[in-house]
Amino acid sequence: MTTNRALFDRARAVIPGGVNSPVRAFTAVGGTPYFVARAEGPRVWDVEGNEYLDLVQSYGAVIAGHAHPDIVAAIRAAAGDGTSYGAPTEREVLLAEEIRARVPSCEKVRMVSSGTEATMTALRLARGFTGRSRVVKFAGNYHGHGDALLADSGSAVAHIAADATAGGVPGSAGVPATAVAETSVVPYNVVPRLDEAVACVIVEPVAANMGLVAPVPGFLAGLRAECDRVGALLILDEVITGFRLGRGGAQAAYGVVPDLSCFGKVIGGGLNVGAFGGRGDVMDRLAPDGPVYQAGTLSGNPLATAAGLAALALLDDAAYVTLHERAARLGAGLTAALNDAGVPARCPVVGSLVGLHLGDELPLDYAAAKRTDEATYAALFHAMLDRGVALAPGPYEVLFPGLAHDDAVIDQIVAVAGDAAAAVVASRAI
Repeated sequence: MTTNRALFDRARAVIPGGVNSPVRAFTAVGGTPYFVARAEGPRVWDVEGNEYLDLVQSYGAVIAGHAHPDIVAAIRAAAGDGTSYGAPTEREVLLAEEIRARVPSCEKVRMVSSGTEATMTALRLARGFTGRSRVVKFAGNYHGHGDALLADSGSAVAHIAADATAGGVPGSAGVPATAVAETSVVPYNVVPRLDEAVACVIVEPVAANMGLVAPVPGFLAGLRAECDRVGALLILDEVITGFRLGRGGAQAAYGVVPDLSCFGKVIGGGLNVGAFGGRGDVMDRLAPDGPVYQAGTLSGNPLATAAGLAALALLDDAAYVTLHERAARLGAGLTAALNDAGVPARCPVVGSLVGLHLGDELPLDYAAAKRTDEATYAALFHAMLDRGVALAPGPYEVLFPGLAHDDAVIDQIVAVAGDAAAAVVASRAI
């Protein structure tokens, strides 16, 4: 039988670190990653046959549960007609129309292949439209691994990057200082004072890469007003929040209208996808109509658009009521179970997103988020994994309950969390 350890050893011989995305290597929590063999609904099974209730759900790309029959059927039907053409398809138009119908600020939409591609192109477009070069981002917000935005980026980057809270410091080797010289990093939940050199402000409307940190009242509206004052564009990175908080994403939930929005994850139904959209006059600056270049062989891939349309078809108003109720149940249950077992925890909930901050303080910015107890998270992660529940292998990710996580599944996860936390506390008392 193939084991996780043996497969990881093989992977390390041919793949840097043995993984194709760093957090998967378990660097933050220690141990050997499990290799998934199959998944269905709220569950995944590894190559050794171990079964886990999964709260990772492809880091939010899966919202209806693994291998949802409607999405699988859509992919199968699309694959029968070919997997890539390098030519336009009707489903690209249908998906763009669906995004615009749900997010009115997106008068026009461009499909790409990843969230990183969406944010890096949105930045280029903002600079091309305004004729300015300076970008403002927020500490702890992760916008993919594009050079200009890889500074103080939270999430898995927190485990390899030097502290860069002053801004303008690359979060990765290989990114020259010049790449972030025009990037200013400022504290989340504080409206910065801008000047007329700023091309754009990019923000996660709900920060979901430093745990889960909601915007304080007035923050997003203040950003909109400050951008308007100096003529800068406001970019909302809704790669995580888009179509997960509700039909219109975070911008509908918080009543803010951006100039550009970035999407990914949910709109691909679990397949590789990204998109950005916004004001028609801004989007019209893209090639071929305008001078801002962007292209991609697999942009608007027929399998991804088929899966995305099938996923969005499942997300009506009733689905969001269900998602929100289940997230609230999970957040409240985890908070009670962990604290009762002697592990101080706060589990904020925003829509269908659930955070897990180990400590007494509910963070409002990256500095506070980094005070989560990383060592206890690692111990809790393994204790829960041993009991059949998979969290993300990093303390700054969020939990993604979905339509497949019914009340019985959530209650089982909460019970496991209580047992796991008690075991962690007991092990430290010995």
